[in-house]
Amino acid sequence: MGVSQSDLTSAILAPDADVPAGLSDGHGKTAGKRFDVYRNNVAVSLTEALVTAFPTIYSLVGDQFFRAMAGVYLRQHPPSSPLMMFYGAEMPAFLETFEPAKGLPYLPDAARVDLALRHAYHAADTTPIAADAVQIAPEDLMASRVELAPAVQVIASAYPIHGIWSLARGGSKPPAAAQDVLISRPAFDPEIDLLPPNGAAFLTALVNNATIEEALDTSSLDPASGFGPLLGLALQRGIFTRLH
Repeated sequence: MGVSQSDLTSAILAPDADVPAGLSDGHGKTAGKRFDVYRNNVAVSLTEALVTAFPTIYSLVGDQFFRAMAGVYLRQHPPSSPLMMFYGAEMPAFLETFEPAKGLPYLPDAARVDLALRHAYHAADTTPIAADAVQIAPEDLMASRVELAPAVQVIASAYPIHGIWSLARGGSKPPAAAQDVLISRPAFDPEIDLLPPNGAAFLTALVNNATIEEALDTSSLDPASGFGPLLGLALQRGIFTRLH
């Protein structure tokens, strides 16, 4: 009798599980040591995929902690796709309940940044609008709606998430303040930028089809000190693909 896919997967991801009944080494013997080697190789491969996927988390917690955490994660969340570039989507939610990481409450948002950067890298290409597209009458601009590039993601955090991301790459200690970030891909590589206060709420409103004026009203983005710099950043990063 053959081995079911679910039984095989469960045994591969459980380090202490017995070799599934009926699994042989090709010579009629139970695949004991060979299966153990295969099981170990799977765990190592998935761990390395997580190291690659979450460089910020890896840098913040260190190699030993990350690999121990990855061992727990991969057994709770085996891959659902053969494309390893998408593996780890559940990491932010996992970190919110992972007891050993309770003392680092910013880790879930840091994981969201890593995910967003990876998704931006693999997003579809688009053509941004030209800078002169917004050089129209102010009332027309306020009444306009915009479409954003597929690579664009916005993360609002109660923690200094941009500073934490920078710290993981050798930057200075971040300020003790909430920060929002914009993830975009203006060329070949993703970029992360610090947004002005309420910038995330403003861009999220635009994603939800609000006009620029409606987004300003609902987000409380400062029209003077916030809107101008954010519009300049948006054009620089090419996040707008169409102006209605």
